[in-house]
Amino acid sequence: MHLSRTPEELGSDPIHDLVSRLKQLPGIGERTATRLAMFLMGAPKEYLLGLAQTLEDVAERVHLCSVCCSYTLTDPCSICSDPRRDDQTICVVASVQEQTAVERTGVFQGRYHVLHGVLAPLDGIGPEDLRIQELIARMESRTVREVILALSPSVEGDATSLYLANLLKPLGVRVTRIASGIPMGSELEYTDALTLNKALTERRDL
Repeated sequence: MHLSRTPEELGSDPIHDLVSRLKQLPGIGERTATRLAMFLMGAPKEYLLGLAQTLEDVAERVHLCSVCCSYTLTDPCSICSDPRRDDQTICVVASVQEQTAVERTGVFQGRYHVLHGVLAPLDGIGPEDLRIQELIARMESRTVREVILALSPSVEGDATSLYLANLLKPLGVRVTRIASGIPMGSELEYTDALTLNKALTERRDL
């Protein structure tokens, strides 16, 4: 195992560095990061080395699918390479977690496109920070008839849906959005399968 480290990292405090890196994880604050660091420092060396190897494997082997931009070990991913899926319908989601939530319903049999975020100007996230150009490029195949915008019902999700609809409709593609029933401000990945199934089935045109 060869984990590359900068000279600055080699000379720094590993405990402080560990806490700092853990704090960068979503939902992890100072106290939680410190508690996790204490757990890791008390864990067997074999566990730590195994964890380090797993993280290195993820960094080396996991990448974005060149078609849908989801995480994958193969390119294209298993869904994009599945001949049984419907090429004419693309479901656009903000994250891989939301893709998993939609797939779990079992009602959608088309393809996916993962944006890796939503428009959030106050956080400095604009169109150039999302996988929007890759989505537009997929329209050039002329096989796509409908794009379903399965974005969480929030201010950012609404703004992203409207932005994408304005880009896609001039290309002659039907643009729909999942129906209501998902509470405003909720996260799609935490929505139960029955509600999400109904939202997909009763989607509406934009």
